[in-house]
Amino acid sequence: MSHVFPRHTKAQLPTAAKGDGCYLIDTQGKRYLDCGDAAVSCLGHSDPHVIRAVQEQVEKVAFAHSGFMTSEPAEALADLLIAQAPGELERVYFVSGGSEATEAAIKLARQYFLEVGQPERSRVIARRQSYHGNTLGALSAGGNAWRRAQFAPMLIEMSHIAPCYEYAEKRDGETSLGYGQRVADELEAEILRLGPETVMAFMAEPVVGATLGAVPAVEGYFKRIREICDRYGVLLILDEVMCGMGRTGHLYACDHEGIAPDILCIAKGLGAGYQPIGATLCTAAIYEAIRDGSGFFQHGHTYVGHPVATAAALAVLQKLTDRNLPERARAMGDALHERLQAAFGQHPNVGDLRGRGLFRGIELVADRDTRAPFDPGLGVAAKIKKAAFDEGLICYPMSGTRDGRNGDHILLAPPFIIEHTQLDELVEKLGRAMARVI
Repeated sequence: MSHVFPRHTKAQLPTAAKGDGCYLIDTQGKRYLDCGDAAVSCLGHSDPHVIRAVQEQVEKVAFAHSGFMTSEPAEALADLLIAQAPGELERVYFVSGGSEATEAAIKLARQYFLEVGQPERSRVIARRQSYHGNTLGALSAGGNAWRRAQFAPMLIEMSHIAPCYEYAEKRDGETSLGYGQRVADELEAEILRLGPETVMAFMAEPVVGATLGAVPAVEGYFKRIREICDRYGVLLILDEVMCGMGRTGHLYACDHEGIAPDILCIAKGLGAGYQPIGATLCTAAIYEAIRDGSGFFQHGHTYVGHPVATAAALAVLQKLTDRNLPERARAMGDALHERLQAAFGQHPNVGDLRGRGLFRGIELVADRDTRAPFDPGLGVAAKIKKAAFDEGLICYPMSGTRDGRNGDHILLAPPFIIEHTQLDELVEKLGRAMARVI
């Protein structure tokens, strides 16, 4: 009997025994093409450069509390992140994962306004059908109705405006540009409703991850969002925990939009699964307000800036940048999209194929013409997840795409090192799984 508390108490899980590039291998020797581990394993599972960096750092310094000492890998990683960062991002606050990164971002925004003498600013605006993490603050900001439901009485009150979800929510006769401007303008309306002097931040994912299934914003949406934030002195927090670090074809996903945030959150691909790590990046203005004010960010965790975690992430980032892997993710993402289009583009139960880079979503529908979703009681996403796993494919189907209850999609996020033959394998296995379920 296992004493591990699993995610799903009734699931009988195989045991992972080995990683081999794009594959995980269980103790029975079965190989699984890993294209759905929450967009973590961007370098695959056995990169010798990262493994060596972890081993060497453990031999030097395994742990030094950041309240007393910094470390060489943390300093080097921060330098490299900022050298590539957009806009005026200048400081890096390391954490252990995505939820910690977004939680830190919310608290950092609040303390910034305290430091600059605007204590009335405490409200956060985010979007429906978003996801920003599972800690209570991050869950409050997120708009994933299913994840929020049972904890709702404990959550902080935050506002949620419409997502930029063209496939399901653009009106008949509306252009993509017009649609994007309309839903972006909901931010201004909500700021005015709350009172501009009370709003501290707007938080959004440049490409929405697991909740909507790799949904990018339409052209011009985020530029309008940036304009609105600037007009009312609201900080823009971008959550790139899932879509960043090369996943969508740029090291920072917001580069595609031609904008820069005031605070940016990363994780997942930063450590590529070799160590748990995330980071919250902020502008010089935010850092200097704290430095020249109280001098102390009133927040922290034991493993902030962990030397082994930052050494692993440094090795990951060096490989991403030295080998231009974000560009490879973009090219291989185009190749994957072509294969998905050929296999499923006319499928009667596939409504939309979307995404950027190696971050792709397939929205499943009961009726292609009306875009009506499947009855949630059918459990389509869960059944496809199981069928694909039986085929030897790890993908990330989710339900509740439209509103937290209705809608199903499949998220695909393979390693950047995936080859064309493995893209063929992915599509073939997914096709067999879908045929078994639908």
